[in-house]
Amino acid sequence: MEWAESISKAIEYIEENITADISVEDIAKHVNISAFYFQKGFSLLCGYTITEYIRNRRLALAAGELVAGNVKVIDVAMKYGYDSPDSFTKAFSRFHGATPSMVQKNSMMMKSFVPLKIKLSLEGGYSMDYRLTKKDSFTVMGVMKKFSYDGAKEVIPDFWKEHYEKGNGKYVCGMFGVNIDESMGQSEFEYMIADAYNPAIDIPEGFITKTIPAFTWAVFPCRGAMPDALQDVNTKIFSEWLPALKEYEFAAGYCIEMYDDVSKYPKGTGDENYYSEIWIPVKKK
Repeated sequence: MEWAESISKAIEYIEENITADISVEDIAKHVNISAFYFQKGFSLLCGYTITEYIRNRRLALAAGELVAGNVKVIDVAMKYGYDSPDSFTKAFSRFHGATPSMVQKNSMMMKSFVPLKIKLSLEGGYSMDYRLTKKDSFTVMGVMKKFSYDGAKEVIPDFWKEHYEKGNGKYVCGMFGVNIDESMGQSEFEYMIADAYNPAIDIPEGFITKTIPAFTWAVFPCRGAMPDALQDVNTKIFSEWLPALKEYEFAAGYCIEMYDDVSKYPKGTGDENYYSEIWIPVKKK
């Protein structure tokens, strides 16, 4: 199934079950794609995670009901999956900039969030460089933090900034950015700023080691200023390369970013020739 068709079917399923207790796994099963793979592809193509999309649709619909009819806030909150009026009010206020009662009584301005519509366009026909490399297990050392898939794109750069501001760059310069979700779940993943581990060196306090299993890796070169070059290749991997593959599929919940030495480039990571790679573990279908 093509990505456009998969997302279109997923959107239809979400709209039909918008007040039900649906999960990413339910939606992915409906379109016959693994939850881990589908969530990543949806987020890259649409700009937000599936849970963010569902939340925004529910809050937009809830506002319409509050304005249109003589309904109780608690009833609308329960209908759209909130356990209490307080949790609903907080989410509603963040999204609309006004409380449910304010919207209901004063006809305040509200945000609309219409369902996604898929527009088909002719794509492909370009060459995408990559190589398949079998690599034995290897160990990295660095700092790790757990992130929610929701909003991770915005907060992970802060994690890198914090790493260097603490002076930890003298221990780990950041050759790798390692995404780890061994359960291939739908809510959280671990992210590690890491270098190759040297057993002859003591592990600094607060740092850990992690052994990356042996895989066949699809390695994609990225050339250009960060983060745009990396994000552009990542989007193409999930939106076009992986769906078009006939022989291989995602092997495990790992994704590795490899960064070249910034000192080699006049403008560092902002240099138009800066080099990085994305490693995706794959296996034969």
